[in-house]
Amino acid sequence: MSNSGQQRDKRPPKGRAEGETHPVPCAPLLSRILRDHRAAPAQGPDGLVFFGERGHQLATSTYSKVWRKARSRALSPQEFASPLAERPYDLRSACVSAWLNSGTPPRQVAEWAGHGLDVLLRIYARILDGSEDESRRRMEGGFDGF
Repeated sequence: MSNSGQQRDKRPPKGRAEGETHPVPCAPLLSRILRDHRAAPAQGPDGLVFFGERGHQLATSTYSKVWRKARSRALSPQEFASPLAERPYDLRSACVSAWLNSGTPPRQVAEWAGHGLDVLLRIYARILDGSEDESRRRMEGGFDGF
């Protein structure tokens, strides 16, 4: 229960003002699925994209049950027993890590993730460690013409 006594308090995302947005890349297929879903006649209260059978916001316990079931089907028993993707929020960290590991510039990743660059580097510095060989290879490739 929240401070207001409701299931969830209505507030803007952390660090953003009411109505403020920021762009985040999305695979075209997922974009189409979400747009089609939003265009469907059934809409939840306050424009909710996903909602329960009675038209209300989904309970956290509902997300948890579905997530646990999905993890058990998608992961091996060893992976399921580990903390791998233990919560849906863990996917956000995995995505940010994948962007960084793919070589996307940290400033761009910070913008997409809604972080300041300093916060991104503090939280994800460990992801950037261990890439010295790749960094040296890229650097040497830049001097091929000399």
